[in-house]
Amino acid sequence: MSSFIIYPAIDIRDGKCVRLVQGDYNQETVYNDNPAAVAQDWEAQGGKWIHLVDLDGAKAGYPVNDQLIGTIAKNVNVPVQVGGGLRKEEDVDRLLSLGVSRVILGTAAIEDRNFVYRVLQKYGEQVAIGIDARDGYVATRGWLETSQVKATDLAVQLAEHGAKTFIFTDISRDGMMEGPNVDAIVELARVSGQTVIASGGVSRPSDLTALAAYANAGVGGAIVGKALYTGAIVLGDALAELGK
Repeated sequence: MSSFIIYPAIDIRDGKCVRLVQGDYNQETVYNDNPAAVAQDWEAQGGKWIHLVDLDGAKAGYPVNDQLIGTIAKNVNVPVQVGGGLRKEEDVDRLLSLGVSRVILGTAAIEDRNFVYRVLQKYGEQVAIGIDARDGYVATRGWLETSQVKATDLAVQLAEHGAKTFIFTDISRDGMMEGPNVDAIVELARVSGQTVIASGGVSRPSDLTALAAYANAGVGGAIVGKALYTGAIVLGDALAELGK
C-alpha cells in the first residue's frame, strides 16, 4: 500500500497557534501562544510532516510570519510545508531558503497562472497546489471570494505543468467536524493523476481510515487541525492505527 501521511496543522495568526471556523477571521480560537513548541510536540508524537498556514499572510497577500516559520522549520527534524499569501517568486525563494521543505500556492493558482507555472518549473516537487473549493468551484483570497473555475479543471491544467501534489479543502467541511468529502478528494486524484492531500473536516480516527483506504488511488494523506487540538484525534494513536 502507498504511504498515507498525517499532517498536523498549525495555523499562525499574530504569532500564535489558532483555528478559524470555515476561514472566518471573526471566529478564532487561540490554542497556544508558542507555535514552535506545538510543532515540536507534534514531532515528538510521531508526526512525519508539519503543515503551517500563515493566516496573516493569506489575508495580506504576502508572507507575514516568515521569520517564525523559519524558526519552526529549524527546530524540528521533520519536513515542514507552508501556505498563506505566496504570490511572488521572491517570497517562495525566501521561505525555501529558511528551511521550509514545501510551499503551497493557493490563490495565485487562479489569479496568476504564469507565476505558478514558473515556480513549478523551478522547484518541482517542493511546490504543492492548494485547491479550496466551494460547491466544486475554487475559492480564493482566504476563502473570501469564489471563482468560476472548477477544482477538477484547475488540477488537470496544473498537473500538465508539473504539479505533483494537491491539497484539497472542501470549505463546507472545514472546522465543522463533519468528516471530509472523500468522493471529491478521490475524484481529484483520479482526474489529475497526482497525489491529493485531504484538508478540512477530518474529525475522528475513522475519517483517516476512510481516506487511507484510497492511498493506492492517489490520496496521499490528510491535514488534521481542530480534531488534534480538541483531542478528538490523538496523533500517536492514529499513526499506530494506520500503521497496522
